[in-house]
Amino acid sequence: MKKLLTVLCVFALGSASAQTLFTYGKDAVSADEFIKAYQKNNNGVKSEKALKEYLDLYIASRLKIKEAKELGFDTLAQLQTDLHNLRQQILPGYLNDKTSLDKLVNEAFTRSQKDIHVAHISIAFEKNGAVNMDAANKKKEEVLAKLEKKESKFEDIAKEYSDDPSAQTNGGDIGWITAFNLPYELETVAYSTPLGKTSAVHTSKAGYHILRNMGERRALGRMKASQILLAFPPGADAKAKGRLKKTADSLYARLLAGDDFGKLATAFSNDVVSSASNGRMSEFGVGDFSPAFENAVFALQRDGAIAKPFVTEHGYHIVKRTKLIPVATKINSEISEELQRKVEGSDRIMVVRKALAANVLNKAGYKKILTTDADLWAFSDSVFNHTRLSSPVKINTNTAVMKLAETDYEVEDWLNFAKINRFRMNGSPKSYSALWDEFVESSALQYYQDHLEEFNEEFRRQITEFADGNLFFEIMQQKVWTPAQMDTVAQARFFQKNQKNYSWKNSAEAVIFYAADEKTAIALHKALQKNPSAWRTTVSSYSDQITADSGRFELTQIPKDSKEQVRAGSITTPVINKADNTASFAYLIKLLPKEEPRSFADAKGQVINDYQAELEKTWLAELKKKYPVTVNEKVWSDIVMTNR
Repeated sequence: MKKLLTVLCVFALGSASAQTLFTYGKDAVSADEFIKAYQKNNNGVKSEKALKEYLDLYIASRLKIKEAKELGFDTLAQLQTDLHNLRQQILPGYLNDKTSLDKLVNEAFTRSQKDIHVAHISIAFEKNGAVNMDAANKKKEEVLAKLEKKESKFEDIAKEYSDDPSAQTNGGDIGWITAFNLPYELETVAYSTPLGKTSAVHTSKAGYHILRNMGERRALGRMKASQILLAFPPGADAKAKGRLKKTADSLYARLLAGDDFGKLATAFSNDVVSSASNGRMSEFGVGDFSPAFENAVFALQRDGAIAKPFVTEHGYHIVKRTKLIPVATKINSEISEELQRKVEGSDRIMVVRKALAANVLNKAGYKKILTTDADLWAFSDSVFNHTRLSSPVKINTNTAVMKLAETDYEVEDWLNFAKINRFRMNGSPKSYSALWDEFVESSALQYYQDHLEEFNEEFRRQITEFADGNLFFEIMQQKVWTPAQMDTVAQARFFQKNQKNYSWKNSAEAVIFYAADEKTAIALHKALQKNPSAWRTTVSSYSDQITADSGRFELTQIPKDSKEQVRAGSITTPVINKADNTASFAYLIKLLPKEEPRSFADAKGQVINDYQAELEKTWLAELKKKYPVTVNEKVWSDIVMTNR
């Protein structure tokens, strides 16, 4: 029976959520919209009464916001500026395709579990400032032929053919790498190449790449260490290097004898950054430094171990291991957030942006209007080169070239984009076809930003809530709060009409003390015991830690223990607010047990509150006449059944 009831409740919630709960004027609110608002704002006991009270408040707020729009408050310059500023503030968090981003985060975590020893042959498209595809293709074919024959080692082929200058000395061996060490496209090639195998040719914007997987191991993690670097001076010969080696050996001996590593690093190390911090280096991982350096440091077996002096291209190093931080083997929210930051800060983000652009183009119904590219390329040449067209074209700056939903993009939009983006970083021109793809992608991403509410429900809801909140505040300010606060004539009239509601119950002349914390309250309470009537002098020594409010208060307003008896001249026990540790207590000067009418001055605060409530009640009744409210009782019953 219980299972059946649960199924019925779920079914009822699902069916109710898809239906209209109430209408007001010509507008409607779905059950789903109401339930989300209720669940977000109701943290108390869930009951039918709580639901009904919230429904009344929700209907009232919708009526007020509708009236604000009818009066054109949503066109007020300040409200539009506030909305624009919020939009710009939260927009960056929505500019990535979440599915693609999550996929990249999980991929990066998986790759971070393994280090790969990689060798690389690079064949550049550009030589001496000019692109030479024929030469690049010829060299690529020669490399492939040698690899196919297997007569030469990969490192020998790299030394002979690779355009990476370091290949002449390292044979293309770039050492061990892990996630985020290489450009993403090359990292993907490395992690896709089986152990001991050579990759297929990968084409990047810069040239051709061939990678070899020379080894794999479980990821070593990251290292905290300190170092002493005795750097080779420019042009150092063998004798100079020999002297540095002797110094390094001498320092190592001193360290083994117990000398302080930090002091020696400060005195001798040529690493300006680390020597200023007693030799402490920034945390580093695999692929951050040269293979020779990393091999020596990661070979240290325990924290505190010191490596014998070893040489790299920079000089002689003595390194002390501080802490090895192993790679996490299970992903959690903290690691996921860290990886997401790395993804968003790397070239990987372009994969996410491309996926997002493709999604936008699909949903917005991308349509290329131009039937031929030749006219656009010719027209673009004439504009950028400041030349006359060699033959007439059928386009001008106002001609539409593409369409996204109802938005047309014209030749002028294309020219403005191409003018800024038509050259690569090295100054060489891009092809118009490649530039067109970039233009389409850029336009899609900008369209997404401009119409984000149509693509992302969470973003739309956040913007709508803020806009509605501003409208609610503005119209309440004008219709209720300001009149209630400022119209003193109306306040006095309201007081005279309802004077019987304003009288003093059991009360006292008293001083209520509000303390910033419990400790201060107890100290003041003790100090006042000596001479309560001198409370002003006593409080003055507590600076801004104490606030005092003197006047006439009803006994129900006096902070005290529930069982505490009050009498004239007494000081009540401090009452501690557990939420923020503030405290309050009172000094009762004189008890006034007789019930008597309040003056307008005494009752003014209460009068303003009551007058404000009456204004709001009268106005709300007018709004309900203007925008009649009808609640779907069947849908309401379903909501009550599933949410109480």
